[in-house]
Order: sequence, then structure tokens, then C-alpha cells
Amino acid sequence: MEKKLNKIAKDTNKFIKSFFYLQKKTELIPPMKYGMFPGGKKIRSKLIIDIGKIFNIEYKKLIRIAAAVECIHGYSLIHDDLPCMDNDNLRRGKLSTHKKFGESTAILAGNSLLTIAFEILSDKNFKIESNTKINLINSISKCSGHTGIAGGQYLDLSFEKKEVSIQKIKIMEVKKTGKLFSFCCMAPIIVSNKLKHIKKFELIGEQIGLLFQIVDDLIDLKSSSKRAGKKTKKDMKKGKATLIKVLGYQNTVDYRDNLKFNILKKILIYGKKSKDLKDTINYIVNRSK
Repeated sequence: MEKKLNKIAKDTNKFIKSFFYLQKKTELIPPMKYGMFPGGKKIRSKLIIDIGKIFNIEYKKLIRIAAAVECIHGYSLIHDDLPCMDNDNLRRGKLSTHKKFGESTAILAGNSLLTIAFEILSDKNFKIESNTKINLINSISKCSGHTGIAGGQYLDLSFEKKEVSIQKIKIMEVKKTGKLFSFCCMAPIIVSNKLKHIKKFELIGEQIGLLFQIVDDLIDLKSSSKRAGKKTKKDMKKGKATLIKVLGYQNTVDYRDNLKFNILKKILIYGKKSKDLKDTINYIVNRSK
């Protein structure tokens, strides 16, 4: 699993670096690169490759889509760490972008990573049908804006130090994390044009994203800052609305395991082609064990 993750991370970073190289050089490129590289495990990219394998999509096309997703993920992390958001000084084992370059520069670098994702998908060298490009860009836009990441971050901040129902927490976590995972699961299907599968994988993506967020919350509670690469035990201090806060630790672990079981059940139909996807789902869960 680690070997496959490392290859996908290497190929995705290589593509992003080559795309940056072709950009007009500006003062924002250094903080953009700082926020992006070396980057995390690239689990979102791995999901794109896994589902692309099920639907027989060319690897190079999937890496381009993965690069766009990682740019949007990078933008969301830079903004998430800002003093006006979660106010985190560490990210991936180093200073957050705003601590390194200043708050205003970090905001602009994050904005630039968001927009460069659309450049990557609309680029003339991406050899797919124009309607497919439009569909991809439309989908990733919805997953990134007020109906996705941005809307989820708003709810996350507004729920702090409040009593919030389980259903509202799940909606928040699906928006904040699940929607981009959802795009990762839908994108290979959009490219394959086998759109009858789109709703199923949209839901699977949301569930994987929710699973990922639950695991992140468990890591925040139980893991060390050194292992996590960021400050831990901060959710409780800030009064974050999490399933752990409502359900308690053990019930959240049980919820995590049941959610994983249900996701794996949904992909059984794809047989051997879904092995890599199954491995990724297990890897996500094992991060918190």
C-alpha cells in the first residue's frame, strides 16, 4: 500500500511541479509551492486511481485530475490554518503557510491554488471531450465552494462551543471533507462516460470522506503532534462539534467500523478490480489504530 501511495504521490507532485514551471513567474509561486510540497499521503489521488482502475481509465488522465484535486486540497489547508479559521501553526510537520509568509500572502496563495485547479482541468493538453471537461469542472466547483469545502468550513466554525445534533455534524463533515472525496470517486466515471454509476459513487465518496474525517478526529484526540504532523488535542479545547463529542470515544470507533463495513459491502460487486480501493479504505481506518 505504501509503495502504491508513494508512486501516486510522486507522479502527482511531478505533474503539479511541471504545471507550475509553465506558469508565469510571480511572487505567489513560492508560497503556493510551500503549501503544496512535499504534501501529504495523497489519499484523494489514490482514490481517483483506484476507481479509474475499475472503469479502465488511462493513468495519465487520472494523474491530471488528481493534480487538480490536490491543488484544491492544498488551498483548503492553507485557509483552514489561518488565524481567522482554526489558527494552526503547524501543517504536515512544518510551519503553516501563514506563519512562514504572512497571513495576506497565505490567503492569496490559497486562492491561486484553487484557481489553478481549474486551469489544469481546462488545459488544451487534457485530451478529453469538451463536454466531459465542463462536467468535471462543474463537479469540482460544487465540491469546493459553498455547497462543499467552504460551506463545511463555515458550519465547522459556527458550531464551535454549541450543542449540535449528530445529523448536523454529519452534514458538516460531509461538506467539509466528504464532497472532495465524492468528486474523486465521480471523476473517473465522468471521464468514462458511464454515468449510470455516478450517483452510487457520489454517495460512496461522501461516506469515505466522512470516514476519513472521523479518523482525523480520533487522531486529534489520541495521537501526538509529532505523529500527526500538526497540533493535536485541539478539537476539545476549541469546543469543536465532532461525533466523538456527541457519541463518546468507543461509540465513535464502532460507528467508524460500521461505516467502513458498509462502504466495503457496496464495492464487492466490482470483484478483483476493487482490491486497490478496498486497500485504500482499510488504510484510512488503520491510521487511527
